[in-house]
Amino acid sequence: MNKRMKNKRFFQCSLFLFIFILNSYFAFAGIIKVNSVSSLKQAINNASPGDRIIVANGVYTTNESILISKQGNASQPITIEAETIGGVEINGANGFMLSSPSSYIIIKGFKFTNKTGTNRIETGATHCIITRNVFECASAGSPGSKPYLNISGDDNEISYNIFQNKKDEGQMISVQGPGSDKMAKRTWIHHNYFYNFPPTANNCSAIQIGLSGRSMDSAFCVVEYNLFIKTEGENEGAICHKSCNNIIRFNTFGERSEEMSLRHGNKSQVYGNFFLNTTGLRFSGDDHLIYNNYFQGCSKAIVCTNGDGEVKEGSKLTCHDRPDRVKVVYNTIINCESSYQMPVRNNGLGAVNITFANNIIQGGEPVSVQGSYPYPVWKGNILWNTTGGSMPFDSYTNVNPRLVPDNNGVYHLTKRSPAISAGIGNYPFVTIDIDGNPRGSSPDTGADQYTTIPIINRPLTITDVGPYATVH
Repeated sequence: MNKRMKNKRFFQCSLFLFIFILNSYFAFAGIIKVNSVSSLKQAINNASPGDRIIVANGVYTTNESILISKQGNASQPITIEAETIGGVEINGANGFMLSSPSSYIIIKGFKFTNKTGTNRIETGATHCIITRNVFECASAGSPGSKPYLNISGDDNEISYNIFQNKKDEGQMISVQGPGSDKMAKRTWIHHNYFYNFPPTANNCSAIQIGLSGRSMDSAFCVVEYNLFIKTEGENEGAICHKSCNNIIRFNTFGERSEEMSLRHGNKSQVYGNFFLNTTGLRFSGDDHLIYNNYFQGCSKAIVCTNGDGEVKEGSKLTCHDRPDRVKVVYNTIINCESSYQMPVRNNGLGAVNITFANNIIQGGEPVSVQGSYPYPVWKGNILWNTTGGSMPFDSYTNVNPRLVPDNNGVYHLTKRSPAISAGIGNYPFVTIDIDGNPRGSSPDTGADQYTTIPIINRPLTITDVGPYATVH
């Protein structure tokens, strides 16, 4: 047999093998196409691991929940997806309800205009992914808190969605948990766009993680790479944090975004975030780490709550728990009306053993602490075009930090900045800077470490998040 014949035979065998494998895959992991709510429900009820249920583009009206209680697995999830992203609208009275023992379910590409409060991942539903959808749900028309999406199961992911134009009470995303005092664990919320939540009522944050009664339980929730614009539902309009041991990082809180609030709970980390023309960050509770954040043009940058209770001494969980042992280090605050403050409170308990170190404050009103503030740690800060206010004279240097804006308008150090290698004290959790670059053994004061390494982390735009963004 000549070489040409051998190559032809090899090609034919390879093609046959490819077709056999492809057909075997489709036979084992079926692609089921549906074009009605009833056929969708039937396909879900009959689904097996690896199946893809593709819903034909169009508008689908529900009268009851689209219930899912099926199990895929890590290598063969069950996928329920729109024919094209945004091409399928779910409206009517209800949405998807993932109930126990659902696992490894992917819901992708839908536009939800159904009633608020009806899209749920319930306790016992785990390892599910809600991705590349648009949530613009209709008002339920009844009082009470009605989230766009409620999560009570463990290990679920909410990614690359748009949550927009909410008009009634309730969060865009509400992370809760089983019973009355436990939290859903390890929820991962990333690359979502939260947009246009007008002032409404209490309980109207873009994201809420927990409740007062759950606040002493750990959620281990990670909220990262999300963009918040015009999230004004309430004063805690961006994120309302009411649990323990969470990470909030690399998000952008932009135009008219109300505050990111550590309202209840302990031991969470907030780092690498951009706060641009917002009401900034407020914290209550104990042992938080707040570092490498960038604030510019905010009405308030960082607010330390003047506590009205002490949970570990028996105060109600609904109190503003006195902040204890919180570290506020290596942040940059540019031209904010208020850089750092603890406001007045009648009979306030103040805050105890708060560290404010190695921060840069340029412009704005002086630091203001009005209340009990025992055992503080103030050191290594740089101030320019403002004064120290409540800060001790030996805790800061009044010197030009020589910052210049980059193409994104974010101020960075220049090579002759006095902030370079000026960090004081040992904060081993500070390993990178606001740009995502390594700090090294001699950290620079402020959120930025001077380097020529390309920037990894920057303010997000709408091209970075939502259904049509490229996967990072």
